[in-house]
Amino acid sequence: MFTLRHLKNSIFGAGLTLEALQAQLDAVAVPFTDVDCRTCPNPCDEGHQSYPNKFSVDMESTMFGSVKPYHRQIVISTGKMDWDREITSTKNSLAAHVQHVLHNAPMSAPLLATEPKSKRAVHVSGVFTSSDSNKLSILNGSHHTISDDPECETVLVFPDYKMVTEVPRSLDGAKALWDAALAPNVSTLPPEDEKSNLNSWIIPFSCVILLCSHKRRDNRCHIAAAQLGQAFEHSLEEHGWTVDTEIEHPVHSVGPPLEELQGTEEENEERIAKQYQELALEKKALILRNSHTGGHRYAGNCIIYTPQGSGVWYGRVSTHEVESIVSQTLEEGLILPPLLRGGMNISRPGCKSLNDW
Repeated sequence: MFTLRHLKNSIFGAGLTLEALQAQLDAVAVPFTDVDCRTCPNPCDEGHQSYPNKFSVDMESTMFGSVKPYHRQIVISTGKMDWDREITSTKNSLAAHVQHVLHNAPMSAPLLATEPKSKRAVHVSGVFTSSDSNKLSILNGSHHTISDDPECETVLVFPDYKMVTEVPRSLDGAKALWDAALAPNVSTLPPEDEKSNLNSWIIPFSCVILLCSHKRRDNRCHIAAAQLGQAFEHSLEEHGWTVDTEIEHPVHSVGPPLEELQGTEEENEERIAKQYQELALEKKALILRNSHTGGHRYAGNCIIYTPQGSGVWYGRVSTHEVESIVSQTLEEGLILPPLLRGGMNISRPGCKSLNDW
C-alpha cells in the first residue's frame, strides 16, 4: 500500500489532489488529520499480512465521492460471510422482501430532516446527511439472529444505530420493519400508534465496523475482509478495546426495548441520547462481514458507524492502514482523507472530532 506522500501525488486521479480534497473537507467542517495512513514501513517489517500479488486495486481513479447518498442502511442477520450475487433476488430472504416493499412504497412522505440542503453554504459530493436522499441500502451481514424465533431476523439500522429483532422472514415481516424503522419519515423511536411484534434496541457497541466480504461479487473483498477482520481485532485489543463478531441480546446491557419506554417523547429522546453517549465511551467494537456495497475495485472496503450517527466509508484499506484507522478515526474521531470514499453525518460544524456531541 502507498504512503501518504505517494497517495498525495498519485491516487486521487487527474481532477483531485490530496490538498484539494482536504480543502473540500475543511469547507464542510469534516474533522480530519494529515497523519500518514500507514504506520509501518514500506516494505512492511511489522508482520502485517499483505494481499496476494494478483490482488488488483484501482489506484488511479478518484475514489472520494464514489459513495452516493442514502437515507438509511440496514444489515440483515444471515450467519454467512458470502451470499448469492444479488441478495435481493434470493428467494424467501428478508432482503428480497424488503426490496419488494421498498419498490412498492410511496416515496412522497417527507424525509425526516437533519440539516436542510438550503442551509448549507457548501456542498461536497460524498459528504451527505440522511435528509439528502430517500434511498434505502440493503445489506446482508454475518451476524446470527438473536430473535427468540429462529425464523425471524435481527436487523441493524444505520445511522439510527439501533437493532430490530423478531422480524419475520416474510413479506409481512418486511412491511412491519418498513413501517416501524425504515420509512423515510420514521425516527429512531418506534411510532407510538404502530402495533407490531418487533422489538428494537440501541446497538450496544461503541462502533460497528462493516467489512465487505461478498466473494460471489468479487473475490478481492472476500480476501480483504478476512485479513482486515484479524488486523482490526488485533489493533483494537492493543488499544484496550473489547471486540465481538456477534451480537448478544441487549436486554442486560441497555435495558428494555425502545417500544417499552414509558416517558414522554422528549424524556425518551433524552434517555436514548444518554445511552449513545455512554456507549461511545465503553470501547466495545462489533466487527461484521457484509454483502456488496459497491466499488470492489477499491478493496478492501470498510464502513465505520458510531453512536454519534456518523458513517465513514473507507476504501483501498489494507492491514497496513488499520492501526491508523483505529488510532485516528475510532479513538480521535478524525478522518483519514486518502482512504475516504465518502461519509454520512461527518460534517460537524463547531466540533474538533467526530466523537464530539
